[in-house]
Amino acid sequence: MLLYVTLGLLVHFVFFASIFDIYFTSPLVHGMTPQFTPLPPPAKRLMLFVADGLRADKLYELDEDGNSRAPFVRNIIMNEGSWGISHTRVPTESRPGHVAMIAGFYEDVSAVAKGWKENPVEFDSLLNETRYTWSWGSPDILAMFAKGDLRSHIFTESYDASSEDFGAHDVTKLDTWVFDHVKEFFHAARNNQSLFSKVNEDKIVFFLHLLGIDTNGHAHRPSSREYSDNIKLVDKELKEIESTVKDFYGNDGKTAFIFTADHGMTDWGSHGAGHPLETCTPFIAWGAGIRLPQKVSAQKFDDSYLQEWKLENWKRQDINQADVAPLMAALIGVPFPLNSVGIIPVDMLNTSDLFKAESMFTNAVQILEQFKVKMTQKKEATLSFLFTPFKSLSDTKQANILRKARYYIKQKKYDEAVSLCRQLIHLALRGLAYYHTYDRFFLAFNVVLGFVGWTSYASLLIIKSHCNLMRGVSTEAKNPSRLLPCAFVAVGVSVTFFLLIQACPWTYYVYCLLPLPIWYAVLREIPVIQGFVTLLSTFPPRRFLGYLLLFILGVEVLVLSFFYRYMLTAGLVALAAWPFITALWTRAKSISLSWIFFCLLLAVFPLMPVVGRKPDIFLVVGAGLLVLLLSLFVVTSVIKRKDSFINEELVLHLLQMLSVVFSMCVVYGTHHSLLKKQGLPLLNQIVSWTILASSFVMPLLSPPVLFDRLFSILVSSMSTYLLLSTGYEALFPLVLSCLMFVWIHMEQETLQHSVVSCKQKVSTIQFACNTDAAQCRDLCLDDIRRAFFLVFFLVTAFFGTGNIASVNSFDPSSVYCFLTVFSPFKMGALIMWKILIPFVLVMCAFEAVQVTTQLSSKSLFLMVINISDIMALHFFFLIKDHGSWLDIGTSISHYVIVMSMTIFMVFLNCLAQMLTTRKLSLCGRPKSHVI
Repeated sequence: MLLYVTLGLLVHFVFFASIFDIYFTSPLVHGMTPQFTPLPPPAKRLMLFVADGLRADKLYELDEDGNSRAPFVRNIIMNEGSWGISHTRVPTESRPGHVAMIAGFYEDVSAVAKGWKENPVEFDSLLNETRYTWSWGSPDILAMFAKGDLRSHIFTESYDASSEDFGAHDVTKLDTWVFDHVKEFFHAARNNQSLFSKVNEDKIVFFLHLLGIDTNGHAHRPSSREYSDNIKLVDKELKEIESTVKDFYGNDGKTAFIFTADHGMTDWGSHGAGHPLETCTPFIAWGAGIRLPQKVSAQKFDDSYLQEWKLENWKRQDINQADVAPLMAALIGVPFPLNSVGIIPVDMLNTSDLFKAESMFTNAVQILEQFKVKMTQKKEATLSFLFTPFKSLSDTKQANILRKARYYIKQKKYDEAVSLCRQLIHLALRGLAYYHTYDRFFLAFNVVLGFVGWTSYASLLIIKSHCNLMRGVSTEAKNPSRLLPCAFVAVGVSVTFFLLIQACPWTYYVYCLLPLPIWYAVLREIPVIQGFVTLLSTFPPRRFLGYLLLFILGVEVLVLSFFYRYMLTAGLVALAAWPFITALWTRAKSISLSWIFFCLLLAVFPLMPVVGRKPDIFLVVGAGLLVLLLSLFVVTSVIKRKDSFINEELVLHLLQMLSVVFSMCVVYGTHHSLLKKQGLPLLNQIVSWTILASSFVMPLLSPPVLFDRLFSILVSSMSTYLLLSTGYEALFPLVLSCLMFVWIHMEQETLQHSVVSCKQKVSTIQFACNTDAAQCRDLCLDDIRRAFFLVFFLVTAFFGTGNIASVNSFDPSSVYCFLTVFSPFKMGALIMWKILIPFVLVMCAFEAVQVTTQLSSKSLFLMVINISDIMALHFFFLIKDHGSWLDIGTSISHYVIVMSMTIFMVFLNCLAQMLTTRKLSLCGRPKSHVI
């Protein structure tokens, strides 16, 4: 078993990692020459304000009284500057958003491994090119742009990370801290000659990062009064800062101002995915070099925002987030960031037409430089006869476009030059994408080859070792030929040589060579394949097609449930009909009724709103009360059932019930403390972490009797789950577990009248039983149904409470009983454990099913992995690299989720075995059932 687990983990880790090489490699190249506009810039300095987590609609819309939340910003829109929506990309997190604005490129996902804080890849940014930069705000954001500052020209001032507390009394202090320090800075500069001379230089940037709005959005939701008040505060302080700066520089008209946001936020206070509320951020620019407002009679956009915001008569100019970087570079006359893919929004510039044309020409050359470097790198790493260049932008065409654009500028045909340069930029960007994804098909082909090979090999293992279909069929090769291994070795050597001469990364060797041993193992089992085909030929065709179509339908329902949660409801309704198509309805009517009731009850959850959007603490407390009632019933029934009730067992039940009571009190107390803005009480925090730690130990103290151990696992898990719940999802594990208990009974009833003898009752079966491997039976067709049931319940465990396949579905408020200070890894780990608790409950029930049906863990588990891999392969083909960023991000996350689920299943299986078979006892060591 250990060999198969190790091999399976290795294969699935490779398949999981492949997605990052195929779709998430770093887009950066190095070796370009800096490019800047060869004309005097309109501004000497620039002030960049970034309101973290600010949604465009919340800034631009009018409140219920018809007044603007940001009157100063609205006045700028109508009288002083240009405005629009800055469209961000997935992932809508703080670091990628700031990198896009300040460096001009869209961050690769490798930054998530460092919590979006550190630089996984070194890059150039606007701040690197300035003469001086002063910045104030969050240490997470400022540090990444100051890292590697060799000229010591980037100055940062940030508050302590512990100030980023979602439960603090007033998180607007994060923004007032920034504004106060900026005011103090300019006041100090008047009395410090050295500082005064620096701030009067040209090519300088003042960067203000404002985290209060994002923190208030997470803590109180964007529709809250706190969020709106924070916007009003920022608007008021913006006006004061502008006045302070203008007074300091004597109204010289050489300061440009930009106010924007890194990302938006959903209505339930999350971000990370591609919902328009997350990707639409405000963009307002005014001051030196910025065009004044333009009155228009009509504007055409795909949305109705203009009418909702009462701004239909002021020209709206939307940009991509990466366009901010070249705009700022052109305004203050510094080189464009080397890796920028942004396009200057020249219509926002209040400069000469010559400056606009020269800036666009510089922009085109800067992006073309990246294209040339990327093409050269790929050409040098590919055999000449295999290299396929990007035909739409040949060397000749590049030269012709540049020569023609320069000619237009000399002839003062500036509009034509701008249009031609924009055409060249789009071609260069297409070429960059072409070379960036040059090896995608090659890598994807090898991954699919490995996928199909592994699934085939796992199927053959099941047929050969755990199935009675092969009895009477000879599967032994009489004289194994040496031709097969020699052929595979030759192919391996050829592939290695092919990759070596192209200087491919080491991961390419893994993807290309891994399928070889897998397929070698498959082809070694030719006799098994032949025997299986022979037996299939004797199977009635209609029956075979019926089973096949039923299996395909089941897998499609699982796949569709990733897109539409109500498919789980349809699936559960279908499962409720299971007793009617078998003899269970007549043999075990009470159990069948219980199955139908809990299937239909669980089917309600996928129809509920996504978790976190409407918190309801009373539902959490209600779920705790139901657990207590159920615990009282179980304690009473156990006392009646046993002649002598062990004191230790009674104490354990009471301790677990007390743990649930504490969880309810902590949830209620923390909720009210945060509502009063008194923060997270220390006692509540200590109790929460204690309950979490004890939930891993408590079940191991219970007796290994099947029902007792499973119920102990449920109560311990619920005490933790309550602490991590914000609404109706607290009821979900309870209903799911009830269905799992009935499932165990149903499976035993299914075998009662089969060829397998089941003499023991569920109430007397122990997890430590069935140690004899001879007691484990062969697989039958009904076991495929059992494996499918497990996968279906696992998918239901994930999506049943609204964990839609995106980052924004995970509500940070669910961890507030444990911590409120922002910590991505701790919060992520707690949210992950919340997701895994229903998984653990299902896997423990699966362990019980294996015991009651006398199955070996390996046989049934391989079938489960196969079904999951078929789903993963399905999603691999559904991955998109075009269309909306919501579709692209969702398609990739689907694959990541199903692959993670497959990998986690191995660990969850081990955890479930430990929780069910181990017992903390001073009197001997308990046995375990066969695995």
